[in-house]
Amino acid sequence: MAEFPRNIPLFPLPNFVLFPGVKVPLHIFEPRYREMVADAEGTDRLIGMMLLKGVWERDYYEQPDAYDRPDVFDLGCAGRIAELIKLPDGRYNMVLEGTAEFRVVRELHGRSYRQAEVEWRPLSQGALDCDTETLEGLRELLFSYLGAPGRDAWHALVEQRNLRGAELINFLCFHLDLTPLEKQTLLEALAGRVDCLLDILSFKLEERKLGPGGPKGGPDTVQ
Repeated sequence: MAEFPRNIPLFPLPNFVLFPGVKVPLHIFEPRYREMVADAEGTDRLIGMMLLKGVWERDYYEQPDAYDRPDVFDLGCAGRIAELIKLPDGRYNMVLEGTAEFRVVRELHGRSYRQAEVEWRPLSQGALDCDTETLEGLRELLFSYLGAPGRDAWHALVEQRNLRGAELINFLCFHLDLTPLEKQTLLEALAGRVDCLLDILSFKLEERKLGPGGPKGGPDTVQ
């Protein structure tokens, strides 16, 4: 991808998965990430958002000196700084806009923050377009999953703002009340993101129907 750099800074977070086209406000206070933002501002303004993996928090707090680079998932989403305000004490408030997916090839050293050589994996235009049947199925799943708020959201997003395709799918993937791991699964699905979203919502609806006392495979389970 000629328009994207080969090396980018990485910003790993424990409960945050960015998607292309989504704008999010972030508050930057750690010294190493202040340096990252200052460097990004002076270059291409891109920051690679990554989800931390596994039991990073336990290892980080048990070995804070030796464990400054906890494991992250291989695939992330880069964001471009759309708005930036530097506060008097050196902290930053910024708005980051998701641009494209990438996969880490190898991490680089030399700065206080993490950097990596990456392979860009942006989706082709139209990859997340939905036909009429798929869009209808998504709408019904959202109505079932969210109830009245789902109807209000659909009206605002689809009927008023006319969101379609990648804009709609990525917005839902980011804003729906899903676990970070579910959102990471959606990000990694790439061109299969629509089907993955439908599968996750269908599964969560079935899970809700079973409830906490659902079938566990014991002797009383109906075969």
